[in-house]
Amino acid sequence: MVSVPRLVVAAPSSGSGKTTVATGLMAAFAGRGLAVSPHKVGPDYIDPGYHALATGRPGRNLDAYMCGTDLIAPLFAHGSDGCDLAVVEGVMGLYDGASGQGELASTAQVSKLLRAPVVLVVDASSQSRSVAALVHGFASWDPEVRIGGVILNKVASDRHEALLREALDESGLPVLGVLRRAPQVATPSRHLGLVPVAERQAEALDAVRAMGERVREGCDLDALLALARTAPTLPGEAWEPECHPDGGARPVVAVAGGAAFTFAYAEHAELLAAAGAEVAVFDPLHDEKLPPGTAGLVIGGGFPEVYAPELSANEPLRRAVTELALSGAPVAAECAGLLYLARELDGRPMCGVLDASARMSERLTLGYRQAVAVADSVLAVAGTRMRGHEFHRTVLEPGAGPTPAWGLHQPERRVEGFVQRGVHASYLHTHWAASPEVARRFVEQCRG
Repeated sequence: MVSVPRLVVAAPSSGSGKTTVATGLMAAFAGRGLAVSPHKVGPDYIDPGYHALATGRPGRNLDAYMCGTDLIAPLFAHGSDGCDLAVVEGVMGLYDGASGQGELASTAQVSKLLRAPVVLVVDASSQSRSVAALVHGFASWDPEVRIGGVILNKVASDRHEALLREALDESGLPVLGVLRRAPQVATPSRHLGLVPVAERQAEALDAVRAMGERVREGCDLDALLALARTAPTLPGEAWEPECHPDGGARPVVAVAGGAAFTFAYAEHAELLAAAGAEVAVFDPLHDEKLPPGTAGLVIGGGFPEVYAPELSANEPLRRAVTELALSGAPVAAECAGLLYLARELDGRPMCGVLDASARMSERLTLGYRQAVAVADSVLAVAGTRMRGHEFHRTVLEPGAGPTPAWGLHQPERRVEGFVQRGVHASYLHTHWAASPEVARRFVEQCRG
């Protein structure tokens, strides 16, 4: 049973200020001495980094498409264990989810699965009385979604605030906060969203502090905490990575980190450790050797295109990665990892494990995917079905090797990625909590 107080921070649309409010709430409540559990709806890797900075705990994702609806409450319980409060940042607009899949993976669906009250963040910069109609529409659209209050963002003046409050008096929903325009807390963005925390640690810390201060000054924290405490007890047990000790040596699995490889779900390292691995994080930008005793390698997502010169210049590590891959050791690479294993990226030499060339593109590839493993690999046996997510502005040519990693069935049918020797490399991001056998198989392959 899960009884942690909780709030879902949602909005009518992207760009309304969810991240500012959610991160600010996390920082403000943590500043009060509460243990705050941070969560993010959907596949986003970047916002959880700011959440972690605000709370001192790993930011965790709740993705009903990749993990399935049955895992949302257990994953939430796992992340929020021992906490005084949980804050869940939504994705896109409140009712927006997987394309063509109804409410699946929407913030609204997750709020219902968590039985959590919703705080609606409204960008009020270009409206006054109309805000009441907007809020009424969102509050009445799905009677199972409980909107407990409104936070008005980008309010221009005292007069503007008075007009908004007067209009919302008729809606029956309380105004739990009012935030004025404050560009000093803006966080820089680029081609895939916010710049990750790992690339701007000091500036990110200042931004999170500023968000927390804005929320402390503009929001009724006591009322928000009281609303969070109205969430009923959730039945069921917390998700836990299933341990498989064999009593033998723990193979070292090197996991790429640092500023160039920031995309990782916290559960992946937990699953690797539970499967018997010793997880060793290294930084391909600076480390010239793989961790001692490396038996397997995991290279997740991130921004190698931003750091291509530095990655290319680290020739000793590139050689070490190539030698490990050519030896047949297990290597799992997702998106950024795929590019790092390629022959070159934007004309800069990479590891050359894959006979493919990568370059930046103007086109954004984004969306959920249904996938089936084309061949046996270090991650899965042929025919294994998984769900994943693509998110990149790069192109790899060719996009698939002689033995592809996945056959994709949404939105179009195509093959993608590479399986060769012990390498599994693909653009597809997956969440291993939905398929823990992936981590177990990978560690078993590392044992040889």
